[in-house]
Amino acid sequence: MSPLPGAIPCKPGSCTKPLPGIVPRVLHADLSDVGTNEGGMLCIEKPWPGMLRGVWGDDERFKETYWKKVPHMYLTGDNARQDEDGYYWIMGRIDDVINVSGHRLSTIEIESALVSHPSVAEAAAVGRPDEIKGQGIAVFVTLKNHAPDESIREELKKHVRKEIGALAVPDEIRFTTMLPKTRSGKIMRRLLRDIASGKENVQDTSTLEDFSVLAKLRSDEES
Repeated sequence: MSPLPGAIPCKPGSCTKPLPGIVPRVLHADLSDVGTNEGGMLCIEKPWPGMLRGVWGDDERFKETYWKKVPHMYLTGDNARQDEDGYYWIMGRIDDVINVSGHRLSTIEIESALVSHPSVAEAAAVGRPDEIKGQGIAVFVTLKNHAPDESIREELKKHVRKEIGALAVPDEIRFTTMLPKTRSGKIMRRLLRDIASGKENVQDTSTLEDFSVLAKLRSDEES
């Protein structure tokens, strides 16, 4: 979706703006358009050649997955948001959910609630093992112009409770200066899941853009 390098100014972590002819829309589950900086399903409104690749040996699966859920649009399978400057940010996959006490919570919903707080620049929500609830909610947050402390941690928990409900309140909030991302700007939630779960060895990091981010998260965990 990104234009050629140098065509427009870039924002770190953003996939910038679409090439001419590609018309993205970000939608709620009820297919209404989301607001600025709100997360939702990333769809493509106008056709382009990449939509016709199909799924090898399973045309019906291709139609069912990408074409039938949102009428007359191509569903990418990604959650995204558009900021006030028109830049798009990929936030994760639509099927990323956390099962808390038998309730399936969308990570995009939790992340969108956190990003709607004026002090939050970016957020990533992942599940971690919990003996009572099955899965607990751990979130990694990058702040804008606020020092990370206990007061902002409690403020963010109250904000999520107000926006979504008590069930979605994070069990743990970790502050970080940067989130681990691929070279294309996608947050590597599987690495964050490993860290939140306390695993000593994380999964494949071959697509990680900046290894210092992972090292910093590890050092924060140990301190």
